[in-house]
Amino acid sequence: MIDLRSDTVTQPTPAMRAAMMAAPVGDDVFGDDPTVTALQGSLAARLGFEAGLFCPSGTMSNLCALMAHCGRGDEYLVGQDAHTYKYEGGGAAVLGSIQPQPIENAPDGSLPLEKIAAAIKPDDPHFARTRLLALENTIGGKVLPQRYVREALALARAQGLATHLDGARFFNASVASAEDDSQAALAKAERELAAGFDSVSICLSKGLGTPAGSVLLGSRELIHQAIRLRKMLGGGMRQSGILAAAGLYALEHHVARLAEDHRNAGLLADLLRNIPGLTVDGPHTNMVFVRIPAERIAPLAAYLKSRNILIMPSPRGRLVTHLGMDSGAIHEVGEAFAAFFHQ
Repeated sequence: MIDLRSDTVTQPTPAMRAAMMAAPVGDDVFGDDPTVTALQGSLAARLGFEAGLFCPSGTMSNLCALMAHCGRGDEYLVGQDAHTYKYEGGGAAVLGSIQPQPIENAPDGSLPLEKIAAAIKPDDPHFARTRLLALENTIGGKVLPQRYVREALALARAQGLATHLDGARFFNASVASAEDDSQAALAKAERELAAGFDSVSICLSKGLGTPAGSVLLGSRELIHQAIRLRKMLGGGMRQSGILAAAGLYALEHHVARLAEDHRNAGLLADLLRNIPGLTVDGPHTNMVFVRIPAERIAPLAAYLKSRNILIMPSPRGRLVTHLGMDSGAIHEVGEAFAAFFHQ
């Protein structure tokens, strides 16, 4: 089955499974799991933070960050299309009593600086207290321009706001931003993309291929608060080194290979552009968006499934390349799309 629905469908590789089986473990709620400790420390050092906290999911990692930065009645500024606002069940409001102030994303995924400035509330009891600016990189597969990020962070600091980055596909952004494919260039891009944020959530699944887990990075004080919040949210795990070992393996072996996913997305976009009736947007790192006539969405999905290809039926279909998918699979997808639309 060629599954283009998301990069969350990746499977751990045999070598990753072996690393998980061999992981030394302990009780992480007591802080005794050496593999979790190694993952948290190594990723924090890699991206320039004091400490890290392993969480079961990116949703929890983000929520721990929002609740560490904001109290009841505070608000955070966030994009209309951001995962923390649109796709995480309203957790900040429901569980943190934090008011989101959504801002319409620009076409490149950024939040216009003038809209950020206009959304910051004055110190007045009529308003929620603006405490945090949350960005996402990549967003919709798009890499935020680094100059824009620096300007947004400077604006936030000048206004006394904390800053958080949802890095669900952080390493897709860093691979796409690196000057070349050398380890030095990749490391430099990673540091630059994380620099200046008070906290960053790094997802280890999706393109990195682990079965679960995200790491929240920040200061020792923020992570100390986040440990309590993770416990409240039910995220304290015991022998979680089995999962953390997958993260360590992915960070060592699966980051640079994300470039292959980006190339496959480019190939897919090129193949689909040749099909009359389709409007293609992208590639954006490992994502391609395709506008499909409404009346043909369901028949297309059924036809592709009959050829062992899965998509998410939508007028603006998102096709996601990932670990385990090679160029041969991409050509199969292109041929199946062409066959359907030439019927």
